[in-house]
Amino acid sequence: MTDRPRPGSRSPLVALVTLVAVALATVALSGCSGGAASAADEGPPVVAPGAPGEPAETLSADEAAERAPGERPPGPADLTYMDGMVEHHGQALVMTELALEHAESDDVRRLAERIEAAQTPEIEVMRAWLERHDDLAHGPGENHGEHGDHAEHGGMAGMASAEELARLADARGADFDQLFLTLMVRHHEGAVTMAAAVLGETTDEDVERLATDVIASQSSEIARMADLR
Repeated sequence: MTDRPRPGSRSPLVALVTLVAVALATVALSGCSGGAASAADEGPPVVAPGAPGEPAETLSADEAAERAPGERPPGPADLTYMDGMVEHHGQALVMTELALEHAESDDVRRLAERIEAAQTPEIEVMRAWLERHDDLAHGPGENHGEHGDHAEHGGMAGMASAEELARLADARGADFDQLFLTLMVRHHEGAVTMAAAVLGETTDEDVERLATDVIASQSSEIARMADLR
């Protein structure tokens, strides 16, 4: 009598074919999962807007991270802005000091107090930032001197001339209030212009945050001063 395979048993050939099929499937699944993991590790692509008139770029997640603000050292625009804004804020404090002495309107006096309270600590923040990045401005081993030498301040937007400051110092009463508001509105408009310009070039997170705050706070004060004139 010929022996027949018992139910549930398989011939050696069938078993071998089955093992090979399982092995091939395992290799294929391993390759697919490895590719998916690799793609997941890389992250989705990021579309970065181009400069005006230029097309957008498609960047990998790593490239996008490298270009993120705060990931790179500050550039020349950052250094020029922070150095110039110290001088710009400094002139605003000169005018607010005069207003606290000579303003006739309580509203103008309170405005001067708010400007002084906001810009005094901002100056300290900017000076500390400049100290942290002093080597970028001068180069290692140079005689660093004062940060006021970093930029030419005469052409900054909104700055009052020496003659205008002298007129303000001599003015009294309602004439002082009107001249103060006129000069300070222009001064604030200049600060907003400078902040908007650096936002288009900055590579530094601190500069971006400060410039954004300047635009928000000084735009609000411009509207307030327009109501007082």
